[in-house]
Amino acid sequence: MLLSKIFPDAKIDRDVDIVRITDKLDEVVENTLFVCITGKRFDGHKNAQKAYDSGAVAFIVERDMGLSNQIIFENSRVGYALAAAAFYEHPAEKLKLVGITGTNGKTSTALMLRTIFEASEIKTGLIGTLVNYDGEKEIEAGLTTPEYMELQKLLADMVENGCEYCIMEVSSQALSQHRVEGMNFEIGLFTNLSQDHLDYHGTMEEYAAAKAELFKMCKKGILNFDDEASKTMLENATCEAVGFSMNEPSNYRAQGVELSNNKIEYFLDRAAISISVAGEFNVYNTLGAIAAALECGIAFEQVVWAAKKIHGVKGRMEIVPTETEITVIIDYAHSPDSLENVLKAVRRFAEGKILTVFGCGGDRDKTKRPIMGKIAAELSDKVFVTSDNPRTENPDMIIEDILAGIENQKNVKADPDRKAAIADAIKAAKKGDIVLLCGKGHETYQILNTGKIHFDEREVVREIIANII
Repeated sequence: MLLSKIFPDAKIDRDVDIVRITDKLDEVVENTLFVCITGKRFDGHKNAQKAYDSGAVAFIVERDMGLSNQIIFENSRVGYALAAAAFYEHPAEKLKLVGITGTNGKTSTALMLRTIFEASEIKTGLIGTLVNYDGEKEIEAGLTTPEYMELQKLLADMVENGCEYCIMEVSSQALSQHRVEGMNFEIGLFTNLSQDHLDYHGTMEEYAAAKAELFKMCKKGILNFDDEASKTMLENATCEAVGFSMNEPSNYRAQGVELSNNKIEYFLDRAAISISVAGEFNVYNTLGAIAAALECGIAFEQVVWAAKKIHGVKGRMEIVPTETEITVIIDYAHSPDSLENVLKAVRRFAEGKILTVFGCGGDRDKTKRPIMGKIAAELSDKVFVTSDNPRTENPDMIIEDILAGIENQKNVKADPDRKAAIADAIKAAKKGDIVLLCGKGHETYQILNTGKIHFDEREVVREIIANII
């Protein structure tokens, strides 16, 4: 694509055919548009000359680098997003976008909404933590919201495959890095806000501000009015606001809520809603999905019918078949709020004790570690503290941070070997007990200082139980 077509209003020295856009030096080939990003650890402008020597013929920069065909932006990430969109001929403009943001519940809400759309014969693409779907095939997901070029390629494939909608999980990092710059969302949906990602954002205020950007980019905002942060989301919003809730007055309010170990039931505008998922948090997730579907124009009766097809999400309150007298549940809970929510949900139907296995990720927000330790100890009967993607950090030091939040460690055991910790919990469980494995969820790997290894907790549980029996 010609550079003049990517940036029709830019002053360029000479028009060139662009075959690739990237910010990575090792991806540069002849006729590349190279993006110089000013990051927290490295300034990509230092690679501009090397990129030129490797074949780059145009540059997105934040300052004059003395190079031909340099296009200056105050923030080069904005230029990156706009260039990527133009390169794929602006696919977002040919789709109806639903963006979902919040600390917890994004994946579940996105998948629930897709279920309603598909049951209503609306062809829908999906971008999220668990999986991406281009309308024809599922694609393994990396980041919650993909990088600039990958994101636009996915959207372009959805257009080619005949999708009408795209449901997209929009992370706070994606918003702060302008990956969705220039996109106009039909719906922006806010699930909740609690402590997470402070290693990136620094403060809760900055974290909230990043998420609030979505509500300057959508026509209609659908927000959890029971979460105080919904007010923050709307402070500078330009969209129409629609609320869902259990407690506060709202447009879509669940009443008469009943919870069990495999089902939630409630009334919405006198209609009985019954869905085969567990936990109070899933009342909010289903409400958000139902509200979004209704605000997209699907008939109420159709939405109520389609919602019955919603089922559990992999790695979210997922029960692992064991054929034993204990129950093993896998959940992605990896923040203080999500850990508290899942433990409270399990306590509602636990017949025996709750034995919780969890850890905290390395190279991530350290301040949440003692908080999560305190929550696990207070809401569990026994706690097995272990590793969860320690990355470059020493697993023992992460465990020490977690243990610092637990005053009484009588019913706490620590072991950095996650498989051993799971085995200890399963062996300690008695009839009617629940072993809750938190943190990994859908993930089938562990990230260690030596790299990524295969680690699927479903396989681990089956192996441990087979050896015990």
